[in-house]
Amino acid sequence: MIVRYAPALTLAFLCSLRTSLPTHAWLPVVPWGSRRPRQRATPTIPGVPWFPSILTLQTTSTPTTTDAPVLSLFNSKTRAKEPFRPVRADTNVVSMYTCGPTVYDFAHVGNFRAFLTYDVLKRVLRYLGYHVTHVCNLTDVDDKIIQRANEQKIDHVQTLTRRYEQHFRDDLQALNIQPACQYPRATEHIDDMMDLIRVLRDKELAYETPDGSWYFRTQAQPRYGTQLVQLNYQEMAQTERGESDDKEHFADFCLWKAFKTGVDRMDAAWESNDIALGRPGWHLECSAMARHFFGDDTIDLHGGGIDLKFPHHENEIAQSEGATGNVFCNCWFHNGFVNMDNEKMSKSLGNFLTLRGACPTPDDVRAYRYLAVSSQYRQALAFTPQAMTAARNAIARMDKIKNQLEECTRVNGASVVDETTDSELPTVARTALENFEVAICDDLSMPRASAALFSLVKAAEGELKRVNKVSDDEVSLDYTGLRRILDAMKQMDQVFGIFYRVPVSEEEETAQEEALVIPDDVVELVERRTAAKEAKDWELADALRSQVTELGYAVKDVKGEDPIVTQL
Repeated sequence: MIVRYAPALTLAFLCSLRTSLPTHAWLPVVPWGSRRPRQRATPTIPGVPWFPSILTLQTTSTPTTTDAPVLSLFNSKTRAKEPFRPVRADTNVVSMYTCGPTVYDFAHVGNFRAFLTYDVLKRVLRYLGYHVTHVCNLTDVDDKIIQRANEQKIDHVQTLTRRYEQHFRDDLQALNIQPACQYPRATEHIDDMMDLIRVLRDKELAYETPDGSWYFRTQAQPRYGTQLVQLNYQEMAQTERGESDDKEHFADFCLWKAFKTGVDRMDAAWESNDIALGRPGWHLECSAMARHFFGDDTIDLHGGGIDLKFPHHENEIAQSEGATGNVFCNCWFHNGFVNMDNEKMSKSLGNFLTLRGACPTPDDVRAYRYLAVSSQYRQALAFTPQAMTAARNAIARMDKIKNQLEECTRVNGASVVDETTDSELPTVARTALENFEVAICDDLSMPRASAALFSLVKAAEGELKRVNKVSDDEVSLDYTGLRRILDAMKQMDQVFGIFYRVPVSEEEETAQEEALVIPDDVVELVERRTAAKEAKDWELADALRSQVTELGYAVKDVKGEDPIVTQL
């Protein structure tokens, strides 16, 4: 007999000592599920065919405290922690732009710390009642993309980029990251980029070089190099090699790269009547796409890894503010690196691990999510076997207590909650939620939020042990208190996002289905063995079983039914 799930006998007995609580409806922020459907629904958001409508993801929670704490965030621009005030506070809508991947390879676990940081911030905002309009770009034209496509002799660059877009989407879902409202591809906004170049040209902030490239005139933008960083021009002049001898100033950066025969490809090049054949510079992409989706208005939030402060984000500010005359973004947030062996994880350094390589099992994936989201996002995160083991153990402990509490609810789902109880557990739950909300509002202090979550775990464990140690049948569990603990855990999970099933990607699902197909020669041996058993030829039946085993399969006899064949 295969036992799929068997709660501890002691717990089942304790839960049945008295009837308890009615079940409480609770919907997770994103649907749980073990696998994705093969047929995707008709897109409800233009440009995002692989994710559900954002309307289904605007789940919010009313903060527990009467005087809800005010969200404060560290603003990389002011170098200080500030109260978060949306530009459009009257509508409760927050605009958020974040930098996405360059899709020429699998993203590594260091990359995913940024996407998990975006996720935590977005979940916190939604928890506090905000509606978040989130745009995250996909860079699908780049030097590395062209080089990789050439190395692999791929006929069209898009074949490469779409493949790794899909892997990126699968990894986002595996990590339970709430999708952005839009994931625009750079190649779909070339016209927007050309228009932005023209605006900058007309304001004398952009100039063309003889080869047809375009550069941003940094010396015409007085605050360039002082917004997110403090550039040392003297030091920069000594080390800057420059992209072109035709640049007016060594700090000028490229907006448009002219086509170079032998380097570029025609399937990754564009032109217009006033802009020569070529492709966009990396920095131009984000400014143009942010402008496309948010117009010339100031964006509330813009984020990325700390390595994007300069040159990428500093250059974005110069382009966008030069074009519009408005402040580009009110609050900039940047996450710290993921370090391996005390060194930044990076593809350029060759010391990186993909999510699939570092986290081969669903438990590993959830452990990495917890490791990342429970850290202080601005600090470096050490990715070590010890850290992952601790995260796995933490997840297992939380899963165990949550399953025990839900089992109590299932067994005792018909009674009424006792609101007059003098139990300490409801107070513990309320205090934990208050501490949790203070923590998440204090620049996403997730280590303190984790402490609040584990105070619930410890309280529930203590209650179960209390009754388990007593032999008196009249002593029963505090069901009201445990219900409050469970509700508080689930409410906190609207931010943590750790209680979910890791979905199976289409690639993995296909491999699993192929693995379930029993080869014909194995089927024939099993049928011959069944016939031998019916003829009571036990020696032949045993010999045939041995042959099946040698082929990597096991046979299990089931009384009155066909035998079950499984792969070893």
